Amino acid sequence: MHKKLYIPGPIEVSPEILEAMGTPMIGHRMPEYARLHKGVTDKLKQLMSTKEKVFLSTSSAFGAMEGAVRNLVGKRCANFCNGAFSDKWHKVTLSCGKEADAFKAEWGQPITPEMVDAALATGKYDAITLIHNETSTGTMSPLPEIGEVLKKYPDVVSIIDTVSSMSALNIPIDELGIDCCVFGVQKAFALPPGLAVFTASERALERAKTVPGRGYYFDFLEFLAADEKDNTPSTPCISLIYAMDLQLQRIFAEGLEQRWQRHQEMADFMRAWVVQHGFGILPAEPYRSVTLTCATNERGVDLALIKKQLGERGIAFDDGYGKLKGKTFRVAHMGDMKLEDLKQITTELEGLLQGL
Repeated sequence: MHKKLYIPGPIEVSPEILEAMGTPMIGHRMPEYARLHKGVTDKLKQLMSTKEKVFLSTSSAFGAMEGAVRNLVGKRCANFCNGAFSDKWHKVTLSCGKEADAFKAEWGQPITPEMVDAALATGKYDAITLIHNETSTGTMSPLPEIGEVLKKYPDVVSIIDTVSSMSALNIPIDELGIDCCVFGVQKAFALPPGLAVFTASERALERAKTVPGRGYYFDFLEFLAADEKDNTPSTPCISLIYAMDLQLQRIFAEGLEQRWQRHQEMADFMRAWVVQHGFGILPAEPYRSVTLTCATNERGVDLALIKKQLGERGIAFDDGYGKLKGKTFRVAHMGDMKLEDLKQITTELEGLLQGL
């Protein structure tokens, strides 16, 4: 039985996208692939409001996140952590042999501009990592305000994870001054996992030239050389890139403003339902994610049992991540989802809660 995915990723993939992945194969060094590649990267630049380089990587987002650390941290990195995945990024930075310090906020709290400013004012760091939308807690840090702080430190390269936010709201890369923006496709893009996208500003590429030990698979300079031919350094996941091409067409057909509004309306609906039914929301306003709601288990219900019962009804449900398991539950509202999808899971939840 297929379970409809309401977890924070991977999320449900439309039949049209799955069909696009069945497009007959082409060689990745053929002109047909170069045209496909350029079409996708051009549309991504339009989506992200950037004129910087956009690269496609056959990997999870964490592959590109590790690659960014290897390429862009020369002296020391400030890792801003407020959840499981940003904590992991700090560990990845250290495992790459980089000097790094973790600046931690409580899970459910945002990374604030003041935190970033205080860390960078020490002059110790030439790079930062930051997760815009921390999926483990449903917390969205104020990226525009943080971007203003970063402009005070032109020698600091910014590496920003927008894995679970890109395309669900306006994230204008050039206006924000982001040097390297990384995201995967299995969340708000509603594609199967296996493809990551990352940008590289001119400053980022110049930094990479000075950093030894970049490796090969994620070497930004290898990506830059391949980009001259509208290609990738290594064999790409062509089927997923066909799917990305179609999804970008669908996104622009819907309209970016309409897409952003749809995501906000779904977030508003889910937050209201959570509160109306006696639960809390982990992050405070205005730091609540637009793409998933992380509800606190104020009612003390057996979330593991609810997860099991929903699974029997064909719904995949998340009962909290890491140290928040059983204390929170997360419901995704992103990608191709609509209000009707949220009404389906909330109706099922209401019935189970009445039984409990």
